[in-house]
Amino acid sequence: MFDLDTWQEIFSTIRKNKLRSILTAFSVAWGIFMLIILLGAGQGLQNGVKANFEADAVNTIWISAGQTTMEYKGLKPGRFLRFTNRDYYETDIQNKHDIDQLAANINVYNKNISYGKESVNYRVVGTFPALEAVELPNVTEGRFINKFDIERQRKIALISSKIQKELSKNEENLLGKWIKIDNISFKIIGIYEEANDRENNKVYIPFTTAQQSFGLINRVDFISMTLTNLTIQETIKFENKLKKQFASRHNFNVEDKRAIFINNNLKNYEQILLLFAGITGFIWLIGIGTIIAGIVGVSNIMIIVVRERTKEFGIRKAIGATPWSIISQLLLESIFLTTIAGYIGLVLGVGVLEIISKYMPKSDFFLNPEANIEIAIVATLLLIVSGALAGLVPARRAARIQPVEALKEE
Repeated sequence: MFDLDTWQEIFSTIRKNKLRSILTAFSVAWGIFMLIILLGAGQGLQNGVKANFEADAVNTIWISAGQTTMEYKGLKPGRFLRFTNRDYYETDIQNKHDIDQLAANINVYNKNISYGKESVNYRVVGTFPALEAVELPNVTEGRFINKFDIERQRKIALISSKIQKELSKNEENLLGKWIKIDNISFKIIGIYEEANDRENNKVYIPFTTAQQSFGLINRVDFISMTLTNLTIQETIKFENKLKKQFASRHNFNVEDKRAIFINNNLKNYEQILLLFAGITGFIWLIGIGTIIAGIVGVSNIMIIVVRERTKEFGIRKAIGATPWSIISQLLLESIFLTTIAGYIGLVLGVGVLEIISKYMPKSDFFLNPEANIEIAIVATLLLIVSGALAGLVPARRAARIQPVEALKEE
């Protein structure tokens, strides 16, 4: 379509105007570079938040006790509420159709955990088998707690691979071994490992064992559950129903927002997705604005080129050049410049993201910043189209130049 002479002329024009060409290419490359960096950073934030949510099932609700702030039936505000086994059993009975899995939980903080001569301090969580469906712990060896552990109050425990490494300096596998929690012996029946490092700082033991072993009879710190297939609106209604049930048992005003805390993971997840959709849209707006600024620069440069080469185009038309031959050459020059510059910006952007992803310290809120191939393709196509549009108006102007007017140019 374009012969060698056309390409030689394009390269000759670029060489004659090196500074102008470099500055024009830089503006386009910078636009694409910033778009890729911004989108990659947005994806990194989204990956981090999603990783935190994926540590638990999405359709979960967590309930914990708080402190009353309102007077109710002669009871003064400021009462600290405490859940009991009754809350667990009645929540199960009253909500059979809405709850899929239900677990009562006890936090036993800062317990000394020892094996041989090594010891560490971590949180111990007494829980039910249902927590496996709620928190989705990645059990790499052994098993999770089962109903027989609960019924027989077995002294068994699950530890993370992180805790295993700290207790076993010689990298011994502790599955099946006995450790001590506050001088009480527990047999390791499972090893788990989570992507979120904070989730590796726990030891799981049966709920009934925790109550008996640590003097926490009839105490529940929080209740967690997964729901059946409820919509967000249905989970909000379910929250209100739960609050009324707890208010009835613990005698507080159902409008008291600090008496108990209900964390609806599905609602939170949907809100986060909407937030990131807005952030992504804003990033695209900024990135496209930057690209447009570069494209406007290309268009202005092409207008200057046409003005400088007016006499040349007039002579060409005088000796028989068609308007399309002039338009096509200027369009090709514009597309070539924007495509090369855009590709450089694209490669640099992806390269920087790869370096950040490889060497940046792990964070719970920023994970694996990346620009996927679809975004790269869209950005490249956007550049090519934009480059063509940027050169179209000046090219059409050049094609309309009359030979007589062109020859009058000094």
